[in-house]
Amino acid sequence: RGLGCSARSAREDSWLKSLFVRKVDPRKDAHSNLLAKRETSSLYKLQFHNVKPECLEAYNKLCQEVLPKIHEEKHYPCALVGTWNTWYGEQDQAVHLWRYEGGYPALNEVMSKLRQNKEFTEFRKERGNMLLSRKNQLLLEFSFWNEPVPRDGPNIYELRSYQLRPGTMIEWGNYWARAIRFRQDNNEAVGGFFSQIGQLYMVHHLWAYKDLQTREDIRNAAWHKPGWDELVYYTVPLIQEMESRIMIPLKISPLQ
Repeated sequence: RGLGCSARSAREDSWLKSLFVRKVDPRKDAHSNLLAKRETSSLYKLQFHNVKPECLEAYNKLCQEVLPKIHEEKHYPCALVGTWNTWYGEQDQAVHLWRYEGGYPALNEVMSKLRQNKEFTEFRKERGNMLLSRKNQLLLEFSFWNEPVPRDGPNIYELRSYQLRPGTMIEWGNYWARAIRFRQDNNEAVGGFFSQIGQLYMVHHLWAYKDLQTREDIRNAAWHKPGWDELVYYTVPLIQEMESRIMIPLKISPLQ
């Protein structure tokens, strides 16, 4: 009877712990200084464009004509990391990821120069007529994630977005600094980012897979590695909301 009561008590205690976020020690430095790569000062911009369904083909064509010119022009201290259409998730959506090498000064320089670019001004005007809505976020990359670099395809990409509970970003980073090693055997880890401006306490993990079945196989294999289940157990209570997008790269995307 005593052993039965003890086991039941342990299960109840474990269940109760899963309902609450574990205590995080007070910090005396900004999250960005503790979590971001110190050897680089890159800033990322993630854009979500919801396109009118009848305009998606024309939108893609327009982007494929204009975006490479910005990416390839050395006059602009920025680079197109990847550009996609959402396949599964929110439909008729385009997602663009840009890198600004030099942080906020580079972002300001690019924006200032583009305002003087008549072709880009016309591009934005024509693009605006095709959109239902748009939003963006400014991000930094986690120090323990891979640097997103161009890769050959064909691949599908998964963008997993997590809305964390306020005050838990450091704890998330501490767990994922260990968890990422379980997800690198198949070169699927592309990049990990956290928001600075826009929707706050947002984390984005970007993964690449050959196809949906490969994605399923790789994700299932992680559960057979000792320690993965514990890290998932402790990170789940930190999340308020989560979303998964499966995305197909456009032909101009450096990530194929």
